[in-house]
Amino acid sequence: MGILREDVVLISPAEKAGDPTVISVNCPDKTGLGCDLCRIILLFGLSITRGDFSTDGKWCYIVLWVDGKTDTRWDLLEKRLLEVCPSYFSTSGIDYYRPVNQQPKQLDVFLLKFWCSCDRKGLLHDITQVLFDLELTIKRVKVSTTPDGKVMDLFFITDTRELLHTKERQSQTILHLKTALGDILVSCEIESVGLEITACSQGTLFLPSTITEDMFSLELSSRHPGGLLASNPISVTVDNTLSPSHTLIQILCQDHKGLIYDTMRTLKDYNIQVSYGRFFTNRKGGCELDLFIVQADGKKIIDRNKQNALCSRLRMELWRPLRVSMVSRGPDTELLVANPVEFSGRGRPLVFHDITLALKNLNTQIFSVEIGRHMICDREWEVYRILLDEGDSCHVPRIKIEEGVRKMLMGWE
Repeated sequence: MGILREDVVLISPAEKAGDPTVISVNCPDKTGLGCDLCRIILLFGLSITRGDFSTDGKWCYIVLWVDGKTDTRWDLLEKRLLEVCPSYFSTSGIDYYRPVNQQPKQLDVFLLKFWCSCDRKGLLHDITQVLFDLELTIKRVKVSTTPDGKVMDLFFITDTRELLHTKERQSQTILHLKTALGDILVSCEIESVGLEITACSQGTLFLPSTITEDMFSLELSSRHPGGLLASNPISVTVDNTLSPSHTLIQILCQDHKGLIYDTMRTLKDYNIQVSYGRFFTNRKGGCELDLFIVQADGKKIIDRNKQNALCSRLRMELWRPLRVSMVSRGPDTELLVANPVEFSGRGRPLVFHDITLALKNLNTQIFSVEIGRHMICDREWEVYRILLDEGDSCHVPRIKIEEGVRKMLMGWE
């Protein structure tokens, strides 16, 4: 019998100011569903403060308590959550076993090209905010400033609503950009491009070995600048005695933006099924997770090597979900930010949005930007290379820029 869509996702608004909004999901299960749901919630800028979910392997029930924003578009959030629930794809003859790392639908890529008569602090963030509000996803960026101060921006974007091929949607996008940028916007064009052009737009594929060895290391190191490991202790333990059929993973760590997503995407990449889980954050900024899990074959994890590998990866992903570093690029200063890509091909939401917001808050101007994907240490990474305007960035110490960007990305600002 079919499932009514309105029964799948229910959003209960906060009863009073300061209370969380409650999101309930009741649908057929699939490995990685928790990751997909948490990714969307992160994309909408919401913070999960508590959660409970359970499944019998075929059907799951998830309840998430989230701290919302006054401008959260709850109806749109509900629609996006429905899209990743198996019941949304089929209301009769439900397929319980959809591929775990099924590639997301390939959306058409468009080139957004415009000129601005002058640069100003926060310009790139204002553009990014407009695209975010319109549900236009930035895939690649090429931003450059001419010697006379003019700005040429090339954004390779996709449209979540799949309407950017229409004149109406293009006109809406250009109008919103004109409203945000005002008189400095000289021209703006949108055109469809092929995959081969998008691939050629990624910029240089070369990253210095000194950067890749330190920045992309998969080993925990207490010598890392800033002493983050000491200030952010993480405990990940395995217990096979409490359940005859499940392995219990217990995690104690400091909370950060997207923590539940980082946990779930790691389990999804390992093809691990969470049968029951609960987590919550406390007033001191700590987070506790209890996850009863099984492998793809439905059995608990007995092998010690597999246990150690999973715990080690979880510790790393929760300690350094994003990599941030300030490096020298010849005589110039470059901000480097990287995040791992899911095996399904999805990148982390809001990274570029948060980078540009942090730099805007730091009163630091951007000279050029390159975004590309690189295979490093047998993993695919999304790498953001931001060349800073030396005329401005010299007034802000490098360490302050690096800390400011990291805190924004981690939600510690």
